[in-house]
Amino acid sequence: MKTLSDNVQSGVNYASISRKNRSTDMVLAGVGIFILFIAITTLLALFIDLVMTGYPRLVDPDFYTEFPSRKPLQAGILSAWVGTILVMIVTAVLAVPLGVGAGLYLEEYASSNWLTDIIEINVSNLAGVPSIVYGLLALGLFIYTFGMSETVLVAGMVLALLILPIIIVATREAIRSIPKELREASYGLGADQWQTMSLYILPAAKPGIITGAIVGLSRAIGETAPIITIGALTFIAFLPPAPVQSDFPFISFEWLFSPFTVMPIQMFSWISRPQADFHLTAAAAGVVLIVMTFMMNALAIYIRYRARKG
Repeated sequence: MKTLSDNVQSGVNYASISRKNRSTDMVLAGVGIFILFIAITTLLALFIDLVMTGYPRLVDPDFYTEFPSRKPLQAGILSAWVGTILVMIVTAVLAVPLGVGAGLYLEEYASSNWLTDIIEINVSNLAGVPSIVYGLLALGLFIYTFGMSETVLVAGMVLALLILPIIIVATREAIRSIPKELREASYGLGADQWQTMSLYILPAAKPGIITGAIVGLSRAIGETAPIITIGALTFIAFLPPAPVQSDFPFISFEWLFSPFTVMPIQMFSWISRPQADFHLTAAAAGVVLIVMTFMMNALAIYIRYRARKG
């Protein structure tokens, strides 16, 4: 068996190679930490600036419970944050089951052929398509072809199309991370493919799948281009009908077909006004939107922690 001195004598200095690789790793780690520091510092500075600018409106309770107004200091975000929540509910209901199902099929059931390769390439490419393209697709397909109107349902559908590739890719990566031994053990116990997927693979991949879904929804909550393209309102002084009612059958779906606005569009409307007070109100709305996004990401971290712990 060769010793270190034998390796040195043979012209291969493994100690030097190890030190060089360790130095390279430290340099790359330092660069990564520096880039992460710059990104976090920039985001934190932006958030602090928005808080300081919009503080007078943030501490005003009427800001959260009043409708938009032509008077900047009386304008509120009630219709905007309610519309955002409703659109996100529709987006999640449509995108998550379809995305998880498509990812599971492509990873576990689809045969390896040219058609599957084309689908995989297109799914990966669609994840990077600009959001305005999805807005134009929704305008031509849902509005002009199918004759649908600018409603909460259409907004949820276009945002579901936007984040569907993200959820599919996240699902496939989560399933790939599961060791093959788990599948082999399940098959060895006599389980079929669906039982293996539903009882072992999907529960084990659940943290990654949920994280991907929440990340996709976090992207959708801040999108403006596709929503503006389909004709969302920039000024709306009423709320959609409540999903839960006191009369039978107690559940109403009329809100799906109601006009709407969302937080990014409301901010866009205010920031385009010349009055400085509207800019102050837009800054306060930006703080609320960032907090909503942070809450969604915090929920993803908590769910992932609980799932891994379980």
